[in-house]
Amino acid sequence: MDPIKQILMQNAVMVLDGALATELESNGCNLDDPLWSAKVLLENPGVIKEVHKEYFKAGADCAITASYQATIAGFAERGLSKEQSLSLIKKTVELARNARDEYWEEASSSNNVKPVVAASIGPYGAYLADGSEYTGHYGVTDQQLVDFHRPRMRALLEAGADLLAMETIPSFQEARVLAALLKEFPGAYAWMSFTLKDGEKISDGTVLRACAAELNHHKQIAAIGVNCAPMETAADAVSVLRQHTDKPLLVYPNSGETYDPDSNTWQGEGSSGCFNDASEHWIENGASLIGGCCRTTPDHIRMLAEKWKMKR
Repeated sequence: MDPIKQILMQNAVMVLDGALATELESNGCNLDDPLWSAKVLLENPGVIKEVHKEYFKAGADCAITASYQATIAGFAERGLSKEQSLSLIKKTVELARNARDEYWEEASSSNNVKPVVAASIGPYGAYLADGSEYTGHYGVTDQQLVDFHRPRMRALLEAGADLLAMETIPSFQEARVLAALLKEFPGAYAWMSFTLKDGEKISDGTVLRACAAELNHHKQIAAIGVNCAPMETAADAVSVLRQHTDKPLLVYPNSGETYDPDSNTWQGEGSSGCFNDASEHWIENGASLIGGCCRTTPDHIRMLAEKWKMKR
């Protein structure tokens, strides 16, 4: 059965985790690298497992793996073979599953829903690291996208991921390709989460209603939503999506800070209290899966879990 549906049959709200990179940096990891959080897979994978476990302890029903920027092409540029790269990609699932299983064994409450592991499928533009992940304008063919995504998708599912998190997708073309590619893996489920140009359009300018219409007939797409966006814009986008799909909606926005790609720094302040208050708008607008993206922490997720878990 669809793992998202299983959780939502027991709780009205499914709580996702928060930022992985933020917590890795807090634990002393240097992510100033094209591989980003995937760099830690090579250097100190145990830290990734501990971050996953902290989010489970905070109340997350789902861990998103460290595979966002873990790709065969990216690892090849570090001199790794295809076999070594696939092994590292699979390791992202192993780390999350081990953290989940350890947490579950230690959990004392019988009312908890056993958490799931969502394997991150980041966009093609994240590998390019040329800014195209903010626009979705890649200039590649559908087949190039298939060839890029297929091996990672297969490896993550073979490693035992409960579902795929096709996340931070800026491109309608890429969303279509990923949804079609998912059909090659019967029995697998995924969510599709877009980045936004504004409250009505994804990053490449495609209107959200067109995205919903494209994905509505894909039975393996278990939820649709947005991530890595400002809280208010994400709430507006969820409201639009609710008008055009009956699939569960997810939203995991940034903390409230704004990223400046020119200086590679975050500007402003993000408050877990404001984030928690904003979640009321996400739920009111139709979201049933909520969590955090950039600059969010276990504290953000703990507040969401305390506010929304077990509500019906």
